[in-house]
Amino acid sequence: MGMFKKQKKEMEETSCCGGEEEGRTQPLLLSPSSSSQDHDGRDVPLTPTFLLSIFAVACGSFSTGCTIGYTSPAEYQIIEELGISAVEYSVSGSMMVVGGLMGSLVGGKITEHIGRKRVRIIARNLTHNFLVYDKESVTRSTVNFVQTMLVLDVLFIVGWLTIASAKGALQLDLGMLLIGIASPINLYLSPIYVAEITPSNLRGAAVSVSQLIMFCCIAFTFVVGSLISWRVLALIGATPSLVQMLLTIFFIPESPRWLAKTGKEKEFEAALQQLRGGNADISSEVNEIKEYMETIHNISKNSSILDMFQKQYAIPLIVGNGLLVLQQVSGMNSYVMYTDAIFVSAGISSTVGFLAVASFQLLGAFLAAVLMDRCGRRPLLLAGVIGTCIGSLLTALSFILQGFEGWSRVTPNLALLSVMIFLGSIAIWNGIPWMIIAEIFPLNIKGSAGTMCCLSYNLSSLMVSSSFQSLLQWSRPGTFFIYAGVSVVAIGFITKLVPETRGKTLEEIQSSFTRK
Repeated sequence: MGMFKKQKKEMEETSCCGGEEEGRTQPLLLSPSSSSQDHDGRDVPLTPTFLLSIFAVACGSFSTGCTIGYTSPAEYQIIEELGISAVEYSVSGSMMVVGGLMGSLVGGKITEHIGRKRVRIIARNLTHNFLVYDKESVTRSTVNFVQTMLVLDVLFIVGWLTIASAKGALQLDLGMLLIGIASPINLYLSPIYVAEITPSNLRGAAVSVSQLIMFCCIAFTFVVGSLISWRVLALIGATPSLVQMLLTIFFIPESPRWLAKTGKEKEFEAALQQLRGGNADISSEVNEIKEYMETIHNISKNSSILDMFQKQYAIPLIVGNGLLVLQQVSGMNSYVMYTDAIFVSAGISSTVGFLAVASFQLLGAFLAAVLMDRCGRRPLLLAGVIGTCIGSLLTALSFILQGFEGWSRVTPNLALLSVMIFLGSIAIWNGIPWMIIAEIFPLNIKGSAGTMCCLSYNLSSLMVSSSFQSLLQWSRPGTFFIYAGVSVVAIGFITKLVPETRGKTLEEIQSSFTRK
């Protein structure tokens, strides 16, 4: 624990938006000719390839956002048009969670095996003419990454088309299952890929941009879903996956760090050069990554899945799994999936409620993207969790006041305010656990640890979503008091265990855990 006390002290010395070096602002959107500096002061140009890679990841985040936000605004339309019961619709929603569990079992390993094998001769030929540097080596690395993304894109597209054409509950269940499988894999893969291709001083902002896009999509789904057909909304959900598929086939390189880990030195340097620009000096970054990979290679000789349970990895495992579980058990899925039901119970217009909530979510996600590399991960985590605690307490209070005469006009507004605060706060810290997971796990256990984190995330999600209606029947105020209590636990967990990773390279962060 001494390491974390030291990190906490360092964080306090460069507190939120403080410190001469860390406090320098970086524009959120930069032109291709723009450049930044890494932690050693080296110029790092933001190339078209890098920006296209971020945009491709954002397309995947859009699809995930559609998945998260779809069930709430589409609920009553689907029940009425397909003639299914509320129980059958609840089963369809549960199929998304079941799919999430299935995706979780392979979420970590798919990034190391299925998606990164040297296959697809057709894709290799397609990409050959679009590469700038060492065409053979970069083509192979591009194909490797395409393989993973294509699997997710196909699942999303087929799933959404199945939902859009559904004639009954069975087709609806199948579509929900497919998009449910793809979502946790994308949630895990996207921040890891972005973290591994981005300079350290822009890593937080780059990952946050994809989270901002996801919450833009959730807000879009909430608002537009209450105005258009649920079938059209499903078709919209499939569109970004098609865009991502085209981008990953033609433009997106593999993660240089993964290539270095697997011993593909020539491909590793070519991919990094492609991301940093043809004239960029990458020698220092190459040497830093190589030195770390030698350390990882020595650690991971004769490695197995059980290696992640070694003592030196205990804290990363506790931090990664703990953040995801606490986020779910604090009631995130209950609010997101049953927002409409909460509004109905509180006597609020769904259209007005969704518009207000969408505005707060966008504000929260935007603040997270702007402040991530200025304030750090821990302050934003704490701000978000405190907000969810306040939101849950206000929701509980609104249900308590429903039982008192004279409060009938106040309680709907209080309930709306509480939901806005909760979901706006979730938008601030929703993506940070995934970012921290992408940063803290060394490459030799990243696949296994990622699978474990995805599984923890979806098991806790299943527990929360399946228990929500029963908890409401037991006690509406009590349900949200429980969620507020979990948020209090999360505040203590973050304060005591979660390290600050702002401004550090991935090698520095991961070495702090592996050195003995």
